[in-house]
Amino acid sequence: MSTPNRSRRERPAKPALSREGIIAATIEIVRAEGLEKATMRRVAKALDTGPSALYVYVANTAELHGGVLDELVRTLDVAPDGDWQDRLVTLLGDYADVLFAFPGLARSALVLRPSGPNSLRIFDRVLGLLIDGGVDPARAAWGADLLLQNATAAAAEHSTPSPSDIDASVDDEAAWEGLVRAVRTADPKELPSIAAHADAILGGTPAERMTWSIRALIAGIAATPTSFMHHELS
Repeated sequence: MSTPNRSRRERPAKPALSREGIIAATIEIVRAEGLEKATMRRVAKALDTGPSALYVYVANTAELHGGVLDELVRTLDVAPDGDWQDRLVTLLGDYADVLFAFPGLARSALVLRPSGPNSLRIFDRVLGLLIDGGVDPARAAWGADLLLQNATAAAAEHSTPSPSDIDASVDDEAAWEGLVRAVRTADPKELPSIAAHADAILGGTPAERMTWSIRALIAGIAATPTSFMHHELS
């Protein structure tokens, strides 16, 4: 004998949809299955609703992923003590670590232009540290954008690609070994600079290279005026 269907009154009520709940469910999917699986349809299924219900709170998948990034950086902030450059390196390193922990998110962040409250707070802190370090505000404004782009690109380069990002037959370790082999066996006649400086090209850990790139960018930001732009526009 079949069990009678439960009445609507006996069924537990579904929690009310909200942007926060949608982002939270998306993060769980990203943690378990990867960013490429976090589609509007997949999130709607996890919340036991239809995709159309999500569009009331999130415009599209890009905004959904932007919301994920914004929530993941919510706890990041500037260290209270230390040299301003050290604090900036630490903050940007922490930001890159968040992206590195979620393969695919860094590559999405390169084109998302995150504008959520937490992402804006990170930008504000980077900008503030540059200004505190004596960088002209106009240079600091452009520099903050450049530094965050650099941290995002570094995380995208060193995070593990997902099958949906590239051909599944590509092995990341094999690709790196192929690059090392190409550099080490470079023809001194055709590629004299590479052949002579292979150790320098391949040296350093990702963390060391990122720290160097941040400090190099800071030096350039502090030294490069923005006035040329005003001359071109006049």
